[in-house]
Amino acid sequence: MNAPFVLHTRVVTGVGGGPEKTILNSPRYLQQYGIDCACLFMRPPGDPGFATLKRKAAVSGAEIIGIDDNGPTDWRVIQQCIRICKERNVTVWHGHDYKSNAIGLIVRMFHRMHLVTTAHGWVRFTSRTPLYYKIDRLSMKFYEQIICVSQDLYDSCRASGIRKNRLHQIDNAIVLDDYTTAPPTLRDKARFGFDSQRLLIGAVGRLSEEKGFHHLINAVSRLIIDGHPIGLIIAGEGHLREQLQRQINELELQDHVRLAGFMNDPRDLYRAIDLFVLSSLREGLPNVVLEAMASERAVVTTNCNGIPKLVQHEQNGLVVPTDDENALYRAIRKCVLAENQRIELAKAGRRTIEEQFCFDRRMSKVVDVYRQLSKDLAARIPANALRTLAEAELSDSSVEISESVLSGAR
Repeated sequence: MNAPFVLHTRVVTGVGGGPEKTILNSPRYLQQYGIDCACLFMRPPGDPGFATLKRKAAVSGAEIIGIDDNGPTDWRVIQQCIRICKERNVTVWHGHDYKSNAIGLIVRMFHRMHLVTTAHGWVRFTSRTPLYYKIDRLSMKFYEQIICVSQDLYDSCRASGIRKNRLHQIDNAIVLDDYTTAPPTLRDKARFGFDSQRLLIGAVGRLSEEKGFHHLINAVSRLIIDGHPIGLIIAGEGHLREQLQRQINELELQDHVRLAGFMNDPRDLYRAIDLFVLSSLREGLPNVVLEAMASERAVVTTNCNGIPKLVQHEQNGLVVPTDDENALYRAIRKCVLAENQRIELAKAGRRTIEEQFCFDRRMSKVVDVYRQLSKDLAARIPANALRTLAEAELSDSSVEISESVLSGAR
């Protein structure tokens, strides 16, 4: 029998974010289970960020397919998706956002396949977010299996009426071999313009409101006023760059804080820092915290949705309330003053990733989800998972989606 073919699908602008890391790492692991896989991204025409995604895909050994997406009225996107699914004989359409979920329902009318989606969560809210959220929840009701990357997303799906036998909580994970645990060197710190005497704090994320970087900069300012020799590197781009730079200038932190911009490989930052801080107001289960812990760097994090399962306060990191600048300052100060505790937290964080959040463990669970789609598909995937799986009842209902469901591509 032909090998199952999984098509991961997602709308992306620029270089994407955390979900892209999971998507691009998936094919090489699925191959171990006899599953063929490709990654399809719908992107704005001429978007220069897509070239970076292609380079990352090449490193990960993933096949990547790009489709130009001119917005809500571009029905050629659907036509191309149908063509690709027929040509590649796609077995499983695996969506990763509201639009790919909606399109998957339409494509299935023309090509028989199974529908799986991963709920990554909404972290940036705009005027269109309620519409996107509604489309996402509407589409999910017709999907056979739904993977949630955090407990809050699982609970939200249950509250929206999705049955438990179609829901799975599978956390984000890390390819451990990709991250070194060596202490930072003078050369690592000099890459960002700092000397070896500075304790370096790192942060990674989109420069937007939900990341709370203004709180982090204020906390660092207070520590510098207290006389602590520290530096801060924030990697990422976004619409708040000028505003954050003005904040840095007004606080006279130009010699202490760097907005490093987008980094093609954030591991350069993890190698240089002594402490990682997540100041976000909203997150799912953030990949950047997983990466920092895998790099054996101590972490201070706000108590976002997915964090309680990952970081336990004073065991493998420090956890503070969201939107609480004073608590953030105190936690960072504690790590600055207590080197031994910082080192122990870093080691405990690495152990947490090794034991609970390694990528091969995650993909084993994802494969189990695929096996539940049908007896035929289960027979075609080598049975090397530990759990006994039950067959899921498939729905062949025809679904009509109005043009409004596809509106708002980005």
